[in-house]
Amino acid sequence: MKFTKMINQSRRTCMVLLLTVLLVPIAGVNGQGWGNRRPITPTLGLDQGIEEYAASDFTLKLVKASQTAAGLEPKGGEGFDFTPADQLERRVGNRFYHLGDINLRIRCGNDTEWTELSTAANRKPVKALPVSKPDLAAADLGATLPEDCPLQIVRTWSEDKGKLILTFTVTNKSNEAVEIGGLGMPLIFNNYITRRSLDEAHAVCSFTDPAIGLDGGFVQVTRLSGHGPALVVVPEGETPLEGYNPLLDERTRLSQTFEGFYEWMPHTKALAETDWKEARPWNAPTSAVLKPGESRIYGLKLLLAPEIRDIEATLTANDRPVAVGMPGMILPTDIKGTLYLKYGIQLKSLNVVPEGALEVSQEANTAGGWQQLTVEGKKWGRARLEITYGDGLKQAIHYRVIKPAEQVLKDMGHFMTTTQWYDNPNDPFGRSPAVMNYNREKNELVLEDNRVWHAGLGDEGGTGGYVSAIMKQLGQPDKEELQKLQRFMDECLWGHLQVSEGDQKYGVRKSLLYYEPETMPEGTYSPEIHYGGWMSWNKEQAYSLGRTYNYPHVALSHWVFYRLARHYDGLVTNQPWEWYLENAYGTAMAMPKFGHHYFQFGLMEGSIFIQILKDLKEEGWTEKAEKMENVMKERAQHWRELNYPFGSEMAWDSTGQEEVYGWCKYFGYEDKAEVTLNAILGYMPKVPHWGYNGNARRYWDFIYGAAPGPTSRIERQIHHYGSSLNAIPVLQAYRERPNDYHLLRVGYGGAMGTLTNIDREGFAAAAFHAWPNTLREDATTGDFGCNMFGHTWNTGTYVINHPEFGWHAFGGNVSIQGGMIKIVPLDSFRQRCYLAPLGLWLTLDSGKFKSLSINISDNSILVELDPATDTLKTARLRIEQPAKIAGIGKIAPVKEYNLERNACLIPLSGQTTIVKLQ
Repeated sequence: MKFTKMINQSRRTCMVLLLTVLLVPIAGVNGQGWGNRRPITPTLGLDQGIEEYAASDFTLKLVKASQTAAGLEPKGGEGFDFTPADQLERRVGNRFYHLGDINLRIRCGNDTEWTELSTAANRKPVKALPVSKPDLAAADLGATLPEDCPLQIVRTWSEDKGKLILTFTVTNKSNEAVEIGGLGMPLIFNNYITRRSLDEAHAVCSFTDPAIGLDGGFVQVTRLSGHGPALVVVPEGETPLEGYNPLLDERTRLSQTFEGFYEWMPHTKALAETDWKEARPWNAPTSAVLKPGESRIYGLKLLLAPEIRDIEATLTANDRPVAVGMPGMILPTDIKGTLYLKYGIQLKSLNVVPEGALEVSQEANTAGGWQQLTVEGKKWGRARLEITYGDGLKQAIHYRVIKPAEQVLKDMGHFMTTTQWYDNPNDPFGRSPAVMNYNREKNELVLEDNRVWHAGLGDEGGTGGYVSAIMKQLGQPDKEELQKLQRFMDECLWGHLQVSEGDQKYGVRKSLLYYEPETMPEGTYSPEIHYGGWMSWNKEQAYSLGRTYNYPHVALSHWVFYRLARHYDGLVTNQPWEWYLENAYGTAMAMPKFGHHYFQFGLMEGSIFIQILKDLKEEGWTEKAEKMENVMKERAQHWRELNYPFGSEMAWDSTGQEEVYGWCKYFGYEDKAEVTLNAILGYMPKVPHWGYNGNARRYWDFIYGAAPGPTSRIERQIHHYGSSLNAIPVLQAYRERPNDYHLLRVGYGGAMGTLTNIDREGFAAAAFHAWPNTLREDATTGDFGCNMFGHTWNTGTYVINHPEFGWHAFGGNVSIQGGMIKIVPLDSFRQRCYLAPLGLWLTLDSGKFKSLSINISDNSILVELDPATDTLKTARLRIEQPAKIAGIGKIAPVKEYNLERNACLIPLSGQTTIVKLQ
């Protein structure tokens, strides 16, 4: 097989430079890259040597001339360095930032314009100052600032109670007041993946994630492997994390292998008035006014957590506030949330911004001293809860309020099958009828784009509409919507997007739109679209069957229709269920035949193939199941041989992990599944901020899978499809480890993140722009389809009995009624419920949960199912116990039901149906 030969040629590589080369001319927005051809004038002063300091938790290395960090090695890290120390000799010129630099925007007296200052702009040796313990090193930074600078800045590296501290003492040395409207402390940690193999990247690189929470804010720095000590940066003194700003003037090019560096900002007023004036910042902008002779100290403390899961415990141990949101920071208006606060001082006041967006009430403290708040979402959109404690410390918790999850998907399904529906029999490219990409700024269908797949129903950027609309039907089937989507399957997908006959049957084309003006009638292409370059494929390129990433989109479409035709009466009428399952299988098997090159990698939405295989087995299609299993096992065996088995066409990626984890679990390769899970936890944080909580790292698909124009750039994407896809293995792992609440909080945050990109009318955006000059959803649907797949694959209600916080439902509401725990599922499908205290995973292939009740005395469960409908007379209940809980035996229905394909067939009536399990 060609696949085998290709794998053997690429075991040690992951196409490191391919996409980097393509991206540089697009994303090189900020000057030079490391290793560029232009000579760099060295100004850092490396020739004067490096000094080393031993702090309790770190070995700190400072460039003697600049006293900026040359290394930050954690104790017990076996030589690991959080800084890009291995790139230091390439980063010796001006505008290469280092830990220890500072940026300011100031104005003096009656000035109205802001002046920018930076210690990285024009480096000269700083003036070292004498120090005594606990200080390690100190310097006057005046030499790096303009001669007429009205401020004196003294930087000090010190150690206090074993913790490393970086402070800046800012003094007004002029005769008039100075307003500091912007102050940023660059956080330079090694997220530079360029020219590294996956093994090298996981050995030396780390990622940063912020909790932009004022005095209660912090930044966590975690290794790509997900193992070993994690760095936690917290305020020292009055240095709130008011803003988290990308350093766009840093000379290192942004690229697919380099997200960029950020700075910690305690003051952002100057930027809010200028760079960010079109956006609504996370926190209220502030400034500080220094009178002549007045000083103010700003600082950061560097803490070390033994492992990622220990970050909150490390914060608590160092007297920093900790916030735990149940069920997270995304609140549907029908779910009652709870916020737990751990801090040694009682809270003094609460403030909600915008007013009325949240309803908050204080409850009794827990037995362990956690302060408890009930939080309910009232107004759609972003909401900030500002907590002020008795000592004046202010903590900001960022929530996102959405409609009830079920309604969000209803809105989306309607919007996509009406506003985004394209029905034009004369379309020259055969794209009709279909759910097309949509531009929200113009409120029009995307029928042309120089990235032809965006308007060609191909790749990820063009499939967002139809994949989302179809996946929604899996748990919320709508007869009217399905009538249209069946037309799409028969008239557009089958025979156009997918080859329907001949030697290439089941092959999937990259795009239906192509750019070939010489063969098309005049007027086919708009002069307003700037076609050209590698993205404007001609017909031969667009009709290529070789892009493996396109096959899951088509396979899942066939599979959803198989499920609907199999389980419902009269919903799917165009084809029998066997036809759809046969096509799902055929699509899966066409991948190694036509799309063999990328078949070596885990694919986005690849979980669909595991499910197709399971259904083949349950239907008794044994021969096909064996063939498919053998092909997929070859991939898994390849991954088993790699240290980090989740490469992709990109040099580093966060998308292959989903399918790699699934197949490794399926075939029993537990060691590689665990490696994959830990890597996910390295880039998927748990923080009290809806945008970053459960947000898997992704930062280049605003170029390939989102709106064109100024926001098509390298930029951290908030709840792009990486979030929900990576939540699949995280939540699967949680169901096997119900006491690992870190997994639940991370996975649920990622699964719910999808819904934040759907607006009040149902338009779904590719992702949310994280840069503080934007902070809004993207303008097009783009590659949202993968995101909706992840959400629908994950959506469910998770019930826990936490040892400190008690009973909670993630995805529903829970109440205690006598000796019964009653759960009302409110997730978007109401077809899955995990009862963690019992290790019990209940799922419905058809039907809806109305409620579930656990009898505490005997662990029996009463399941209430919604009444029958015109198209559904039988519910299909699956009972699994992925976790083995001491004292809990096999759980089964008390009443005997017929089994069909391992599901209990439960007849429904016009009333609620009750099933007892014990």
